[in-house]
Amino acid sequence: MALSPAGKNIALDALGAAADFVSLHTADPGTTGANEVTGGSYARQTKTWNAASGGNLDDSNAPSFNIPASTTISHFGLWTEATGGTFLGGGALSASESYGAAGGTYQLTDVDISLT
Repeated sequence: MALSPAGKNIALDALGAAADFVSLHTADPGTTGANEVTGGSYARQTKTWNAASGGNLDDSNAPSFNIPASTTISHFGLWTEATGGTFLGGGALSASESYGAAGGTYQLTDVDISLT
């Protein structure tokens, strides 16, 4: 069964309504949210979304994360809660980022989800 553009938008808006938090990962989170960054003052951040259009869900904010020392991030994840919760999916960052002995901050921009 193929979804119409309107059906895709409804499904994506429902995902956006549930995916209130975003995480960062040191490797592919798979289907469980594995490899989430830990340590330091890292924490999941709030994610907000624009209304889906044309089968695409686009984020409407760019949260900043505190990255612990000696960490390389490569993926993001979507969650229902700030801690625990249900993992809803994730994807690769446009480029991996490595942080040295001082750690640092990372701003997550341009998370787009499409149904084709």
